[in-house]
Amino acid sequence: MSIISLKNVSKTYKGLTLFDGVDLSIEKGKIYGIVGPNGSGKSVLFKMICGFVFPDGGTITVEGAEIGKNKRFPDNFGIIIDRPGYIANKTGFQNLKELALIRGEISDEKIFETMETVGLQPNVKQKVKNYSLGMKQKLAITQAIMEDQQVLILDEAFNALDAESVKRIRNLLLSFKDEGRTILITSHNQEDIDILCDYVFRINQCKLEPVKI
Repeated sequence: MSIISLKNVSKTYKGLTLFDGVDLSIEKGKIYGIVGPNGSGKSVLFKMICGFVFPDGGTITVEGAEIGKNKRFPDNFGIIIDRPGYIANKTGFQNLKELALIRGEISDEKIFETMETVGLQPNVKQKVKNYSLGMKQKLAITQAIMEDQQVLILDEAFNALDAESVKRIRNLLLSFKDEGRTILITSHNQEDIDILCDYVFRINQCKLEPVKI
């Protein structure tokens, strides 16, 4: 079953044509990899799917609702595209608590549990301004998954993670797939793509070309 659909999507961004007549169908419960060189439009593609920017032509629908027309932003999406702007003088838990209060759907215990799942210690009083890059990345992952979001849009989610953390997050994403969640990822590490993805598409000459895996 298709949960996300792009039909004849075109986009010029900052004077550069990135996509021209792109079609893509994303099935529920699969992991999709989007690959391509820097500047090819991977992040812009994800931003269009999330409703942060709109295509110049064509349509993007999520669960039957057209983004930008019927819906401004899809429900139940967990996202890592640009690193979130955290409150530097608060702890990781305090930052996540502030975000959780917006929707009011999860408990402190759920935040604690999710932080521990990605390898963060929720009781540590260290402020985010003193976090390493890897810790900040884990915080972003926690934010993206802590409300059990059913669609994950993860742009370079493995950046700055050590080998043990990469393995932990890979296993976590595979467990999410087993639960029926839908995941779109980019990664500069081909091994991430090879291990995780059911389908891979390469951005080439403003199109999305399927890659044999």
